[in-house]
Amino acid sequence: MTLIDLVEAAAAKLQAAGVAFGHGTTNAFDEAAWLVLWKLGLPLDDLDTHAQEPVDPDRQREVEALVEQRIATRKPAAYLTGEAWLQGVPFHVDERAIVPRSFIAELLADGSIDPWLSDRTKRVLDLCTGNGSLAVLAAMAYPEVDVDAADISHDALAVARLNVDRHGLHDRVHLLHSDGLQAVRGPYDLILCNPPYVNSTSMAALPAEYRAEPDLALAGGADGMDFIRQLLAQAPAHMAPGAVLVLEIGNEREHFERAFPRLEAVWLETSAGADQVLLLTREALAHA
Repeated sequence: MTLIDLVEAAAAKLQAAGVAFGHGTTNAFDEAAWLVLWKLGLPLDDLDTHAQEPVDPDRQREVEALVEQRIATRKPAAYLTGEAWLQGVPFHVDERAIVPRSFIAELLADGSIDPWLSDRTKRVLDLCTGNGSLAVLAAMAYPEVDVDAADISHDALAVARLNVDRHGLHDRVHLLHSDGLQAVRGPYDLILCNPPYVNSTSMAALPAEYRAEPDLALAGGADGMDFIRQLLAQAPAHMAPGAVLVLEIGNEREHFERAFPRLEAVWLETSAGADQVLLLTREALAHA
């Protein structure tokens, strides 16, 4: 059996089993390719080069066992491999933190936030940092800034520590244990936040793959806005003049606009459209 045959067989099994995607892949083929290439120790972005190479039976069985584990446990592939990639950057992942997939990563990479920044942008906060991926990407995107990475979860911060050290950023990315903004050290010029925002109805309907992640990182209350209400009320006091807050809210735009009808937001375009991430200036927050 060739590698591409193995990938196609794995994809068919995943599809037939009805597993859910969304933790780095969106379909059975890409998920299968990830699992197969990882198990065989091959680069995840180099399927074409190895597609026609034969895979010996022992290695085939190892791959098949991993695919069966994915189906049986319904854990995201990232928890089985211990690694996820965001904008081409690798991050350690385990069950202590949510699998990184924030669309804010795209905005850091493509410069969409840059028009709201200046040479005075020196201090950045990544609130609800999880495994630290956005803090790391912000430090990479803006080499002159210092980044505070805050989370209420000690477990998540332990994972973030692994990633900050992995990328050699311990001098510029500082981990803080904080319940929201309670223990942060502003004022900040830029705040990034991918908070818990899933409304209770959606939480109840989540596939098992999402329920494998910490509820603390997902559940946002009845309308998904519990954490965000507190954040937006407190944020101006932690923001420097001219500062901006970049906030991810997933599929909750309707709930957001109902909760904050007078707030002037700039909706930012991502690969998922213009409803997932918004930007708020300090001035807009202060006058809402």
